[in-house]
Amino acid sequence: MIDIALHIAEGCAALALLLNGWRLLQGPALGDRIMALDTMVINVIALIVLIGMIGGNDTYFEAALLLAMVGFVSTIAYCKFVLRGDIVE
Repeated sequence: MIDIALHIAEGCAALALLLNGWRLLQGPALGDRIMALDTMVINVIALIVLIGMIGGNDTYFEAALLLAMVGFVSTIAYCKFVLRGDIVE
């Protein structure tokens, strides 16, 4: 029963990733595109965790943690670049 729920959750996360890709391409403003990229990182993290749960491999959880840290820093750096035009002062 849990296997079915994990596969359904994986499909929902993949659908959310596709919809975020559409928002990334069709976003009317730059802020919408930045939020779409950040949400895509979150959806990819969810997919990695779900794949790790389905396969029973602990390595995927470490990869998801690393992606979460890199995604957070990159979102902050991109927003700072958009606001100020420079990342490092």
